[in-house]
Amino acid sequence: MAKTYLNYPFDDDLFIARWNAEPDSEKTALLDSGVMVEDPELASRLMSSGNFGTIPFYKTLTGTPVNHDGQTDITSTETQADQQNYVAYGRDVAWTARDFVGELSGADSIGHIISSIAKFWAKYRQKKIIAILGAIFGITGNAAWTAHTVDVGSATATARKINETDLNDLATDTLGDNKDAYKLAIMHSSVARTLENLQVLDYWKQTDANGIQRNLGLASVNGYTVIIDDGVPVTAVGGSEANKDLKKYTTYLLGTGVLRHCWARQDVPVEVVREAMKNNGQDTLVTRIRECIHPNGFSFKIPSTGWTNSPTDAQLEASANWALKFAPKEIPIARLITNG
Repeated sequence: MAKTYLNYPFDDDLFIARWNAEPDSEKTALLDSGVMVEDPELASRLMSSGNFGTIPFYKTLTGTPVNHDGQTDITSTETQADQQNYVAYGRDVAWTARDFVGELSGADSIGHIISSIAKFWAKYRQKKIIAILGAIFGITGNAAWTAHTVDVGSATATARKINETDLNDLATDTLGDNKDAYKLAIMHSSVARTLENLQVLDYWKQTDANGIQRNLGLASVNGYTVIIDDGVPVTAVGGSEANKDLKKYTTYLLGTGVLRHCWARQDVPVEVVREAMKNNGQDTLVTRIRECIHPNGFSFKIPSTGWTNSPTDAQLEASANWALKFAPKEIPIARLITNG
């Protein structure tokens, strides 16, 4: 008869079970899309020590040419520079497996932990990307940057879903003649369904050896590669009975490499702690990361209070801790908010 012990099922007639991990349907398509790239300059600084630093850059040259007529003095404009500040965060997490669970049920708990760590951290990293994007979109004081967010989502029963021209309009209004810097549209499956129904979202196809065309799971719209990931922000509008199920979906329009990433120094990234006396014996696998996710064109400001040399989630997500550094037209990052 099937029983449970220590949160694990076991069969006391067989004493051994065939263990399978619970299906994990959460995608990390945003993380894998190419919007974040490894930055060797950041790595050269953070792999030795430290968690905060600066990246200097020259500003675009300005000046007014004068008439070359043999009698006009040339005016000189001094070059200008600025800097972006980056920050690394550190996070630790651990999981424990009791010896007795394996002895009783045949489960390989520590093996399951080891095989699942990469996906765990990938999902966490994608959440940090979305949180940091949310923080920089909240920066105020620059109308051109504010225009990189277009919220047409309705809070009433009349839903305003994405239409055929929304993404093209967003790209043109934000980057103008530089709009080809946008490469990817990352959206919720509900938004993708709307575009499918409008017949403007085209799935890439491959013809197999039998001459049958099959969808590749990748799509495009308005010339942008579409990444479908239900991990993008979705918020409930709420309200009366007529709109109680209405939601707002965020679609990102991004260029490749707009996020810079590197690993920071971590002397002991993983270790196993053996506790022979605890619960008749158990192993705990401890994992640690230190990394930097930096939106290119922005600068992180160290908070005046509560700073402990590694930003908390709240500090990373606070718009007040980020500043705009590049001209908005040079930043291929935008978002469109619709009801699907």
